[in-house]
Amino acid sequence: MKQKLRLFLIDNAVVILFIVIIAAAIPVSGFSPKYLVQEILTRLGRNAFLVLSLLLPVMAGMGLNFGMVLGAMAGQIGLIFVTDWNIVGLPGVMLAAIISTPIAVLLGWICGQVLNRAKGREMVTGYILGFFMNGIYQFLVLYAMGTIIPILTPAILLSRGYGIRNVIDLIGVRQSLDKLIPLTVAGLRIPAATYLVIAAMCVFIVWFRKTKLGQDMRAVGQDRGVSLASGIPVERTRVVAIIISTLLACYGQIIFLQNIGTLNTYNSHEQTGMFSIAALLIGGASVARASIPNVIVGVVLFHLMFILSPMAGKNLIGSAQLGEFFRQFISYGVIALSLVLFAWKRQANADAARASLRGGTRSALAKAATAKAERDAKGGKK
Repeated sequence: MKQKLRLFLIDNAVVILFIVIIAAAIPVSGFSPKYLVQEILTRLGRNAFLVLSLLLPVMAGMGLNFGMVLGAMAGQIGLIFVTDWNIVGLPGVMLAAIISTPIAVLLGWICGQVLNRAKGREMVTGYILGFFMNGIYQFLVLYAMGTIIPILTPAILLSRGYGIRNVIDLIGVRQSLDKLIPLTVAGLRIPAATYLVIAAMCVFIVWFRKTKLGQDMRAVGQDRGVSLASGIPVERTRVVAIIISTLLACYGQIIFLQNIGTLNTYNSHEQTGMFSIAALLIGGASVARASIPNVIVGVVLFHLMFILSPMAGKNLIGSAQLGEFFRQFISYGVIALSLVLFAWKRQANADAARASLRGGTRSALAKAATAKAERDAKGGKK
């Protein structure tokens, strides 16, 4: 029982830590339960799709996909064009997804090819690749749009006549998906259509895991060498996992921004990967294992922290800014803590396996010695 309890605490250390912190912060913040529930309902619809896009690369053994920011960039490019063409409502959201799909697929293919050349270092490579592609994105929106790429609406251009403004108002598509099916329960506004899209995404993931490609990804995630010997195209499977993840991150960023209603052209995508990965890890996931419940729990806990920390910091110390600093510290610190726990647990499991193997060898030698002694004794009697 002690061993089981110890393993449970190790596996859920991050979740338990956040539950304790949130339980202490709720009374200090002074927020009403109704306000907190409303905020969680809104933020769950806003962020869950983005976090769900991380599951397939984990299943394929590629760790946490920091390269998902490439998909976020593609989604923002689609929204810029939709705003320029003044296409509003749900058709605008759908057209933004259609425009950004080939861009996301191309970026996902590039990311997958790069990660195949950095096996075992996928996470740090994806993180650095995000910085590199951010430079290309900045070039496109800061210089190419309005010069090489025609922009018809002067209002979204910088005063010099080219380059997109720092902030674009997405009033045309703002909450067009969230308000598609208006639903109010006990005074709480529920984005029903967005939840239906998220539910469809969950069903797709469950179905995909049972397909031939999904089984291949699971096999590759467990052992690349055995998978290759079994005839599975390992590198192609890994590339497909990253392409799907990047494409889903693209759609997730569109859902996120249509809820916010404002696009920060040059930095909306920068924290997408960091916050999504932090939410997934807070939900109890690891580098090698992640599930849909981890996504839901992680989004709820992570964004409760986002809601509570500024006001709790203000009420405790008189400075809301300290709460903001704590929030940033948590988002980065939980990733470091989860990676350290994963590495420590993997090393502990390896040590336990070696100890078990040594114990089995000793047991086999002892049994062989006992059998030999019995044979010698029988021979002596004869």
